[in-house]
Amino acid sequence: MASLKDADLALKLGAREGQERVLEAQRRLLALRLQLGGLLEGPELGPPLCVLFEGWDASGKGGAIRRLVSPLDPRHVRVAQFGAPTPDEKRHHFLHRFAPPLPGWGGMTVMDRSWYGRVLVERVEGFATEAEWRRAYPQIVQWETDLATEGTVLVKFWLHVSEDEQLRRFRARERDPLKRWKLTGEDWRNLSRRADYEQAIEEMLAETDHAPAPWQMIAAESKPFARATVLETVISRIEAALCALGRNPVRIGASL
Repeated sequence: MASLKDADLALKLGAREGQERVLEAQRRLLALRLQLGGLLEGPELGPPLCVLFEGWDASGKGGAIRRLVSPLDPRHVRVAQFGAPTPDEKRHHFLHRFAPPLPGWGGMTVMDRSWYGRVLVERVEGFATEAEWRRAYPQIVQWETDLATEGTVLVKFWLHVSEDEQLRRFRARERDPLKRWKLTGEDWRNLSRRADYEQAIEEMLAETDHAPAPWQMIAAESKPFARATVLETVISRIEAALCALGRNPVRIGASL
């Protein structure tokens, strides 16, 4: 069972070593992505790949996503960002709005936030009733199980930082005119309710960490470490999925 305690926040990488690992992993990811899309090692499509990011505000989700998608052709990956549901979306089941961006065979989607908002912000801020967010746990597990049964490789990341580091990053954003737009009153309010969010996160992890879609806990106190680890984890999951289908993950030399 996953827990916030699984993320060892002492794990760090220097900027140079982190950059070297990121560049090496990006090259490997590009080859595998081409293979999944039927553009390398034959025309057979690989399984759908959906990479889902959750984490604390200012935990580095945006930076990790940029490193993940930057080596890929924009035609070969879709990035979907989710905020509060619109009035029309509220008329449907809460999972409804997440279906359109899901990848098909040979496709890849990266989700910046996801259906876990129902059991996190909607729970803590009172936008969902207790009956609604408690009912969401088995619904999410069934949803993810169905996706996995149909072949989707679902990689779920939680990026974890300490409260002190989160506050430091908030203050750094506040001082930087080019990053100040990222910081809102809602971010400060969420920080003030961190204990409530920790309780919701731990329960979410306990209820939705399951074999078809396990949680990957990322220690994000060090941005270089988090970025490299995200890329390497995605690569590992792609390679495992291809092997499970009886296909050898492509290996490319320096000429790519």
